[in-house]
Amino acid sequence: MGRQQLINSLKKYVLSRVQTVKPTNIVIKVCMGTGGIAAGGSEVMDAFRTELDASGIEATVAKNCLTHKVGCRGLCAKDVLVDVIVKGQKTTYQYVKPEMISRIVKEHIIENNPVTDWVVGDDYHNFHKKQLKVVLSDCGSIDPEDIDAYIAGKGYEAARKVLTSSAPEDVIGIIKASGLRGRGGAGFPTGVKWEAAMKQASRQKYMICNADEGDPGAFMDRSVIEGNPHAVIEGMIIGAYSIGADKGYVYIRAEYPLAVERLRKALSDARTRGFLGKDILGTKFSFDIKVKLGAGAFVCGEETALIASIEGQRGMPRAKPPFPVYSGLWGKPTVINNVETLANIPYIIRNGAEWFSSFGTEKSKGTKVFALTGKIKNSGLIEVPMGIPLREIIYDIGGGIEGDRALKAIQTGGPSGGCIPAEMLDTPVDFESLAKVGSIVGSGGMVVLDEDNCMVNMAQYFLQFTQMESCGKCVPCRIGTKRLLEILDRITKGKGKEGDIELLGKLSADIKAASLCGLGQTAPNPILSTIKYFRDEYEAHLNGKCPAAVCKELLTYYILEEFCKGCGACLRACPAKAITGEKKKLHKIDSAMCIKCGACFDVCKFKAVGKE
Repeated sequence: MGRQQLINSLKKYVLSRVQTVKPTNIVIKVCMGTGGIAAGGSEVMDAFRTELDASGIEATVAKNCLTHKVGCRGLCAKDVLVDVIVKGQKTTYQYVKPEMISRIVKEHIIENNPVTDWVVGDDYHNFHKKQLKVVLSDCGSIDPEDIDAYIAGKGYEAARKVLTSSAPEDVIGIIKASGLRGRGGAGFPTGVKWEAAMKQASRQKYMICNADEGDPGAFMDRSVIEGNPHAVIEGMIIGAYSIGADKGYVYIRAEYPLAVERLRKALSDARTRGFLGKDILGTKFSFDIKVKLGAGAFVCGEETALIASIEGQRGMPRAKPPFPVYSGLWGKPTVINNVETLANIPYIIRNGAEWFSSFGTEKSKGTKVFALTGKIKNSGLIEVPMGIPLREIIYDIGGGIEGDRALKAIQTGGPSGGCIPAEMLDTPVDFESLAKVGSIVGSGGMVVLDEDNCMVNMAQYFLQFTQMESCGKCVPCRIGTKRLLEILDRITKGKGKEGDIELLGKLSADIKAASLCGLGQTAPNPILSTIKYFRDEYEAHLNGKCPAAVCKELLTYYILEEFCKGCGACLRACPAKAITGEKKKLHKIDSAMCIKCGACFDVCKFKAVGKE
């Protein structure tokens, strides 16, 4: 099936779902994900309600006027995003502020003339054109705090179908046939994991959702829970039924307050409606879910460390085997899936394994959610078919590089991933292709780097994170990452030694081979990939130069004579008094006195201060 056919198939599916929702004359959807709220979504929604009430519109159309919140719309860079739907005709507004609402209500809702000045442009539509949304298909559309909105879109139909008419083996067969692999990083086949747990003879089993998302710049799982928590709950119900579990946990970090709040409300509503608890939907299957708050330790994303944390122990990994499906929480068979994996399950059951497996590549089926961040014009949350080239993500969906600078690399897979150079921009995004070029899909972080980024500095940044997050249980990770960081630190300060690059490579290989868990086994990846593709930058640092002019200790500041106006701004800003010059005459920097703070560079509006 070609890509256009896939898109048409998905559009047909989405349209069929929209048609099941009771129509209203006026619907206003305000983005109230974390990004939307930070940009003023709450105030925008209040302003709409106030303005509609003052205009008498709500009284006029009675129950046919609906204003509600939705989860992340994806293009966070243009928040607050608002859909105004009048008699089925949708108009989307961007950068909406409370003071814009009276005009939108008057001209659009009352006079039926959309305010074209504030309507989204081609970049918004291009952002969505090449995406395929399965997990995110309801995010940004339904109210995440309204279980009826989820049910109206066929929510919980998959759970009902499974519990009332399918044997656990049949459900596992569907998931295996779909080709769904874990979206948390390892990419292990979900159906195979469920089958292993199902075959264990134990009166007690557990189903756990891993929502301990901790990668810098990643917000996929958080956004899914904030935008559609019932899909995750429904996925857990189906998984628990398949393996024979009657207890479940969602392990989520406490610093996701909005996600925790909406998850708890969704769990409460699901219990009230009989989707959780004893004898679900009149069957003999019972299952309930508890929320366990994590303290924000990155290592607790590793499944055995997560289990230890739920058990009340310090979150540290243990050696495997035995794997959790054989001996997990309190020694019982346990399946751990991440948020995105579980959110896929209801859609697969509803539409079939063949439907899901028609997306993606031969070995990487379906779609993948990514948090697209860094030096990119359209940053935000995206969902794309597996196998899409990086080029299409960066330029067609992301809109290209900020300031139209040159792309240098894309870092995928979070702090444990690798940096892929611009020359490999046509690399397909799937488990196998990214592994071939020295990176990983990971949980879905994707950071775009431009010509102004120093790759040695980037490797140092990610290693600082993993070194700080190491639990310290095994020596290779605890001490090895510390030694790696020390070497990178001296290289970025111009104190590198001959042989440091080779030492980094050898030490990295040893750490990967000997560490206990995935954190240590993947921590050196950013170093290895940057040495492989950007060795010239490491060598330049050893020769006292930072080509991207980022590493402070290697910089030299100077005045560009042709641009200097003698305004004195740099002189006044310099805390070391290293700049001299009279008013309206050329200024100079004494390099011996310069402390390389960059204050002169930042304050000069004539761009007369250079650095190298």
